Amino acid sequence: MKAQAFGSPIFVKRAAVVQEIADLEDAIDFLDEWPEDRRDLIHETAFKACFDAYDGNKPLSAARAAFYGFAKRAAILEDSTSAMQWIAACKTGSGKRSV
Repeated sequence: MKAQAFGSPIFVKRAAVVQEIADLEDAIDFLDEWPEDRRDLIHETAFKACFDAYDGNKPLSAARAAFYGFAKRAAILEDSTSAMQWIAACKTGSGKRSV
């Protein structure tokens, strides 16, 4: 799949992990992995918009807007400022436990 980058990433939080959705491939993968028992019309609409953009039938901006709407409705949308601080904190950690 050819990655088509969004103008600005969308950050989502699932199970205490913040994930960056930077392109169409990320959005499609995320929506595909979404639990079936939590899928609804908004999920279906976002999924279709992403595939339509991938096929060239919709602009990339429409897919991004649909994914953003899905994330907001699912209450997993993370503020980009908070997400960047979280990512920076993870990168600066050594992974070693202090005693």
